[in-house]
Amino acid sequence: MISEKIKTLRKEKRMTLEALADAVGTSKQTIHRYESGAISNIPRDRIEALARALDTSPAELVGWEQRSELPPYSNIMPITKRSLPMLGGISCGQPVLAKEEHECFVSLIDAHLADFCLRAEGDSMEGAGIYDGDIVMIRAQSSVDNGAVAAVIINDEATLKRVYYYPDDQKLVLSPENNKYAPLVYIGDQLKDIKILGQAIAYQSRVR
Repeated sequence: MISEKIKTLRKEKRMTLEALADAVGTSKQTIHRYESGAISNIPRDRIEALARALDTSPAELVGWEQRSELPPYSNIMPITKRSLPMLGGISCGQPVLAKEEHECFVSLIDAHLADFCLRAEGDSMEGAGIYDGDIVMIRAQSSVDNGAVAAVIINDEATLKRVYYYPDDQKLVLSPENNKYAPLVYIGDQLKDIKILGQAIAYQSRVR
């Protein structure tokens, strides 16, 4: 039930009723009524605000989705959700931290968009802005549109390539974004050794 989920997630984050109420723009009494089940018909915009404050998705908060199991590959890792303080301003001296209220925190990763992440290795996707060591967020799905960047399993290793599939020719082309490398082409029976894990939807890159 959503009431139990709200209470469980709030306690996991060690938030008080007052803190959660402030984060979503309501009263402590209203949050208490949500958690007790006295209010069960919570407006969608309030559900979205609660989900943001609790670092989850609206769908997971109301029980519409379950976390997917991760494929067993060494360079795939679960997404760790955390929040970063939002800076109120930055000068040529020391950065100025905004008032430390919950609405001044932003989610590092939108959990409702990605299911897992993959650490990019090598320079084959530099043309797409993805460099060695970058963390790429992946939404799990078994097929993608032509031209999408996807996590693909080849010979039991996860790689990141731009995908083009030509069903009439039974041909799959995995294209790098670097002219140093040739596209990988798979035809007919070779396709059974290829598995698409999901589509890349965002990435984190360090300052270079």
